[in-house]
Amino acid sequence: MKSIDNLQWRYATKKFDSQKSLTVDQIEILVQAFNLTATSYGLQPCRLIIVQNQAIKNAMVEKAFGQRQVAEASAVLILCTKNVDVNYVNEYFELVKKIRSTPEEVLEPFKKQLTHSFSQKRKEEVEQWAKNQAYIALGNLMTVCAQERIDSCPMEGFLPKQIDELLGLQKQGLKSVLLLPVGHRAHDDMFSKMEKVRRPQQEMVQYV
Repeated sequence: MKSIDNLQWRYATKKFDSQKSLTVDQIEILVQAFNLTATSYGLQPCRLIIVQNQAIKNAMVEKAFGQRQVAEASAVLILCTKNVDVNYVNEYFELVKKIRSTPEEVLEPFKKQLTHSFSQKRKEEVEQWAKNQAYIALGNLMTVCAQERIDSCPMEGFLPKQIDELLGLQKQGLKSVLLLPVGHRAHDDMFSKMEKVRRPQQEMVQYV
């Protein structure tokens, strides 16, 4: 039941204690959790930007519609998408061969299938697919945060283009899609004392 207790403990933190910082080890756990997140085909079309610089966090507030969490949190995790094309797919298969020593003839059928698939997709399709993978990473990070008793607040409410410009993400071929401020809740965040509002479990789950 420990996992359920931790999920009961977590909530979308509205006010962080700006005097409390996450440790290097806590940040490293989140980094590893992000990199270990399952993604479609194993292609990992997402990248993680960790913002701890206070001046940058302060500048992010107006680009997040005044939400103070980005300034008060110990760090802001920015989940970004990266363009996936045929070259990117080929790089993935080279990595598979390097790590697993898988013979080329074994990989070739799947490699051919994926490269053909991505060569036929419109840019908008690939971007949406990559964004879906970012949501998987977000969910994984939120769960790991709960397990580690790290407070977090998932955010879609921000201006991606302005965040990209602030951090120079365009030069890296990245697009910000989600924010996750992380840190420690403030003792006077009234939302931390509120009961969770969830529909009855029997309404939400079916056994077949």
